[in-house]
Amino acid sequence: MKIGLVYPQTEFGNDPEAIREYAQTAEGLGFSHILTYDHILGANPQTHSYLEGPYTYQDAFQSPLLLFSFMASVTKKIEFVTGILILPQRQTALFAKQAATLDILSGGRLRLGIGIGWNPVEYEAQNENFHNRGIRVEDQVSLLRKLWSQPLLSYRSEWHRITDAGLNPLPIQRPIPIWFGGHAKLVLRRVAQIGDGWMPNYRRVSQAQTSLDLLSHYLDECGRSQEDIGLEPRLLYADGNQGTWMEILTEWAEAGATHLSLNTMGSGFDSPQKHINAINQFAKFIKKV
Repeated sequence: MKIGLVYPQTEFGNDPEAIREYAQTAEGLGFSHILTYDHILGANPQTHSYLEGPYTYQDAFQSPLLLFSFMASVTKKIEFVTGILILPQRQTALFAKQAATLDILSGGRLRLGIGIGWNPVEYEAQNENFHNRGIRVEDQVSLLRKLWSQPLLSYRSEWHRITDAGLNPLPIQRPIPIWFGGHAKLVLRRVAQIGDGWMPNYRRVSQAQTSLDLLSHYLDECGRSQEDIGLEPRLLYADGNQGTWMEILTEWAEAGATHLSLNTMGSGFDSPQKHINAINQFAKFIKKV
């Protein structure tokens, strides 16, 4: 099981030197990847009281691909993962170009976790339809894989029209891996049908077991198995002591997790250095496991 980190962007600040130190420290400690969340806009809850998501305009989110471009320039081998990027808010061909460029400049170190999001305010701002985002994301994935693999293509669907055109240069990974986040039955079916992996948001296997069983059922229906996809949960640094961490790691390893990301947010850290100290501490723990 590969162990990575959730970049603590809502708490880390915007100092480029601190971001560089975080990326280089993560790589130096042997973590396999850095994962970051995605929001384009934050809404004012006083205006949009119906929103149920955890983030508002007061939570800082840097653009994932631009952030990773910076990190890629100061590292050599660590992987960069979006977890999750809200794909239906974005123009598909433009995003394909941006992701391909990052994949090239990072040396093929990009993995995409995608989802459909919960905030209609963001969709309105991007002039995209919040209500058909699920079916559109399936078409986006199909087109992205073709754009990343073929120098020329023609593509027709309800939402896309490309006539004998293509990306140049193509990415190193052809195609770039696409994982899904989310827990709904439709999401699990998409993972089974077209996903390279699943990023559950459950803390413990016991909470995820019903979804894991359903995913296994859908994979069987699609002629695939758990070995055909990746599984990446997250572990909260604040969840407990080293004994608790060990329990969680063991549970997920036994459940078939291929990756796991440590999240230091929500631990009461009020400076970048405290997050960096925490990943140093966790790295020492992992070496003893």
